[in-house]
Amino acid sequence: MENNDGSAIEFMDDFRGNLFHDEVFVFTPKGDLKVLPFGATALDFAFEIHTEVGGKCIGAKVNQKLVSIGHKLKNGDQVEILTSNKQRPNEDWLKSVVTSRAKAKIKDALKDEKKGFMLDGKEIVQRKLKQMKLDFSSEIVEQLRAFFETKTTSEFYYKVGKGIIDATSIKSFKDFKQQKKAKKGPQVSCTDEKSFTKEIKNLKGPDHDQLLIGEDMDVVDYVLAKCCNPIPGDVVFGFVTVNEGIKIHRTACPNALELMSNHGNRVIKARWTSQQQIAFLAGLKIIGTDRVGLISDLTKVISNELKVNMRSITVDSDRGIFEGSIKLYVDSTNHLEKLIDNLSKVPGVLKVSRFD
Repeated sequence: MENNDGSAIEFMDDFRGNLFHDEVFVFTPKGDLKVLPFGATALDFAFEIHTEVGGKCIGAKVNQKLVSIGHKLKNGDQVEILTSNKQRPNEDWLKSVVTSRAKAKIKDALKDEKKGFMLDGKEIVQRKLKQMKLDFSSEIVEQLRAFFETKTTSEFYYKVGKGIIDATSIKSFKDFKQQKKAKKGPQVSCTDEKSFTKEIKNLKGPDHDQLLIGEDMDVVDYVLAKCCNPIPGDVVFGFVTVNEGIKIHRTACPNALELMSNHGNRVIKARWTSQQQIAFLAGLKIIGTDRVGLISDLTKVISNELKVNMRSITVDSDRGIFEGSIKLYVDSTNHLEKLIDNLSKVPGVLKVSRFD
């Protein structure tokens, strides 16, 4: 009978444990019961009390012992939240909570904080531009965004407001504009293909209707697109951007189809000048069977035979398969094709291909 009673008590304990294993029952210092999901932390508890309490939480006392905001609560714990007016939610807090309420409130707080930084940044930019006697216009702001290499103007304002971009460094933008302006003579100013053709003919003569890469830098503001890294010999075209001059793309560029189909009026003819003697960065991917001395043989072909300068090389080997990525400087596509052909002849190499 005693054994039966013992088994019955154990059964009831297991039953109660299984029934409530997804929840944690904890108490406030005044004895109020709070039910939270299993794995809930002191920070979850703080947001359960009130949004402002959660937002200012710096820690807690659990059963009179100091704990961090990420402390996991257990059944029967008495929890007292500690706060500070100087405390603010941050992204790491999302790793310390499990309840949807706490996550939503933290995300809301982060959004509000970001908006505040953006507004502060906008005010700082306006003030700095006024001091530099530059107009606060969408064109100038877009140029600032490009100068500081941010994806959007909102991101630019946010970084200025938060101090990631030092407000004093905005002055360097004006210095850059003045230096750039001083270096240039008469410049082609265009917004589409028609205006480019008209301007280039006016400056260089009626026989000129396309951009000569390497020869026209004195009259045309252009750069090589980073998305496809064109090199002499590639079939290319120019694309008139809104605020960053003309960008040169390969016709095989991943963005070429979208640019040509949706913005055909801003696509201009371009080709390489035969006098081009500049080295261009290209990438090669090499796959083969791993063996002792393979890397040495590859670098001999690159550096000794073809006199090519390497910028970087990364190598990985797994289960006898060698895979390497090499970035190097070449003069043209003919130069690159000769290099690919020579590397393909190295014993053990299975495939050599170009990547952007």
